[in-house]
Amino acid sequence: MLRISSRAFTDSEPIPRKYTADGENITPPLEWTDAPSNTVSFALIVDDPDAPDPRAPLRTWVHWVLYDIPASVHALPADVGKVGLPAGTREGLNDWKHTRYGGPAPPSGRHRYFHKLYALDVELPDLSHPTKAQLLRAMKGHVLGECQLIGTYESSH
Repeated sequence: MLRISSRAFTDSEPIPRKYTADGENITPPLEWTDAPSNTVSFALIVDDPDAPDPRAPLRTWVHWVLYDIPASVHALPADVGKVGLPAGTREGLNDWKHTRYGGPAPPSGRHRYFHKLYALDVELPDLSHPTKAQLLRAMKGHVLGECQLIGTYESSH
């Protein structure tokens, strides 16, 4: 069964400030194991279902969208934006309308950040910076497995 983890935080535990907009705003290191044998590519979506306030959430805020991560890749290093994404990996739009990682910056309360990894049986065509919804539609019928890692964060401002 597909599993995702991070050396920076464990499931349902706080994300270190370094990986948030209050810190260095860099990607946390992620790694995954046990992908189905017929995996052709991976997709990754990081989102926050607690926006803007976990006591009264109104929407899910998308922080990062990646797809066509090659099946041979099983990890993304910390600050992957600096070292570069694996060859062939494509980026989608987050809710800031950027094609890069946007770290946690909740306006109030402790939010949950879901790092969702999908194993796909295809390499998707160039979707020209899709939103999360567009990527999920394109993946329909091609998901072999999925898993998630949840991190939490409460801003100090």
